[in-house]
Amino acid sequence: MTITSAPSAQQADTARFTRSFWIVAFSFLTSMAFATAPAPLYVIYQERSNFSAFTITLIFAAYALGVVATLFTVGHLSDRVGRRKLMLPSVALVLVSALIFLFIPTLAGLLTARFISGLGVGMLTATATAYLMELHVKANPGTGLRKAEITATAANIGGLGVGPLVSGLLAEYAPAPLQLSYAIFTILLLLALMLLLSTPETVAPATTWKYRPQRVSVPHHERGSIAAAAMMAFVAFAMFGLFTSLAPALIRGTLGISSLAVSGAVAFLVFASAALMQVFSSRWALATQTRWGLSALAIGLVLVTASMLLASLPLLIVGGLVAGSGSGIAFKAGLGTAIRIAPAEQRGEVIAGVFLAGYLGMSVPVLLLGALMLYISLAPAVLAFGSLMLILLAVTAVLAAHSRH
Repeated sequence: MTITSAPSAQQADTARFTRSFWIVAFSFLTSMAFATAPAPLYVIYQERSNFSAFTITLIFAAYALGVVATLFTVGHLSDRVGRRKLMLPSVALVLVSALIFLFIPTLAGLLTARFISGLGVGMLTATATAYLMELHVKANPGTGLRKAEITATAANIGGLGVGPLVSGLLAEYAPAPLQLSYAIFTILLLLALMLLLSTPETVAPATTWKYRPQRVSVPHHERGSIAAAAMMAFVAFAMFGLFTSLAPALIRGTLGISSLAVSGAVAFLVFASAALMQVFSSRWALATQTRWGLSALAIGLVLVTASMLLASLPLLIVGGLVAGSGSGIAFKAGLGTAIRIAPAEQRGEVIAGVFLAGYLGMSVPVLLLGALMLYISLAPAVLAFGSLMLILLAVTAVLAAHSRH
């Protein structure tokens, strides 16, 4: 008879860290998916309450404002208080926003829910990214960070794509379109919150530290690199913002396609292409990622702008795939640059700084587009948006080239 010895303490720790890694990934993905789940449903709210395009952008901007507020004030604090201690309230906030969506479907409720959702996501993004890396290192010492980076990408960008796909399909083919998806996400977020209670802390809380808002402290010779990284995040998320705010209404109003499943699927394709290209390009040099990412973003932007002017769904899909690919690669290059620069004790802070730039990009250009549409017709508004984005892409390319030199 063979006697199997009990697992060693080291094996038990490895199993615990591995399990916790996937719990954090699940919580991250579910929270990010919920962040974009309302996107296809804005059309229903718009028709039911006669919202203007600018009102929709305000609802979306409430989310971005919440993200920016917490990224600036507390998103970096996991370096001081611990990853788990910041993840728990962040997921709890997202859960609260789901309950508000479910039970208070008024304009005030939508604005409040989106703002609270943004608060949770702002606390979560940098914290979960750093948490995944540290759990992976503890579970698999000496194996590098590629698995953690790919997982964080899939949870973050992939989650943003899953949300509108799920809610769009449910709204189109299942009953209670403004309740069912929120109810499902409420259950998943509650499960994530309960599972997170079992995960270990990876950062020893600082015994003496003084609170200050978000800032990114890097060596003087790296400031050009971090500026380029921030701009890459800004332009990448600006394209994401278009597809999660106004695109569903534009698809229905401009292209004449009323299917919510189509609106959700188009948004999913943009984020899916971003996530897949981040994985595909993971072994490329940062300079190569930057070059390809910005080039694809520019081409995709031209195609998306043309699709709106020509009322062409196939062109919108192709443009979205190209722009999504470029956004994914550009954001990966920016985040990779920040991670390379950041000292270990400031990793969460620097990552939070990049996400802060990204969510500013997600909100400001789209708000400008929504405001323009109050005063001018769609065609010149879209052309103005496309022109602004091309200028920003050119500035980003110059910054990136200068930082390399």
